[in-house]
Amino acid sequence: NSQNRRPTALDESLPEIELYESSKERKDYENKGDLYTIITATEHLERAYAQDAIPHNEYAIECNKLLSQFKIAEKAALGGGGVNKNNSTTTETFMRIYQMDCPRATHRLLVMGVPEPVKNADGPGGANVAANVAETVQHFITTMDAIKLGQMAVDDLQPLLSDLMNALIQLPDTPNDFGPNHKVQKWLEKLNAMRAVDVLDEDDGRQFYHDLDSAYTEFTRYLRAKT
Repeated sequence: NSQNRRPTALDESLPEIELYESSKERKDYENKGDLYTIITATEHLERAYAQDAIPHNEYAIECNKLLSQFKIAEKAALGGGGVNKNNSTTTETFMRIYQMDCPRATHRLLVMGVPEPVKNADGPGGANVAANVAETVQHFITTMDAIKLGQMAVDDLQPLLSDLMNALIQLPDTPNDFGPNHKVQKWLEKLNAMRAVDVLDEDDGRQFYHDLDSAYTEFTRYLRAKT
């Protein structure tokens, strides 16, 4: 009796709906899935850290990994390649389309661009201070050299600036209003708000270099005053 038939989860009389019609479309869906996963993972990581469920060293390692993966995934998913060559979707638009409620991930990936900092507790005489200073100097030089060489793409500059910001926030005893930190963070936030495929224009590049040079001068002046 047809009235006694149990309902099935799949109506086999309906045609199967395919998400893609070509390998390129399939790749586009996979790229968007990767971006979705990274944003979601970042949100979970930030929540866990806020609840003291993960120590800072483990948090920083995982956060840096997600930050580096994010720009790569963003470029692949939203950069206009594949079947959507004219795609100009931003990450914010992507998150609205897929109803992603991830405020912590938004702040970390699109604003800060570095893990939540914890000051080095070694103090001015700590064994790691000299290494931190040397690393910071190297990151300043590397980033400024990249701009000199005309590397204006966001996905070239953002990782370099993120490394510089990471090094600056590890320095002990710097004041809360430390000028170099604010100047670097301002540009990091600007780059984080752009897409990986975006490119700084000549005026922005010149201003970027000027601000970094000014920050580096202030940084070296601070070091001389400490000795």
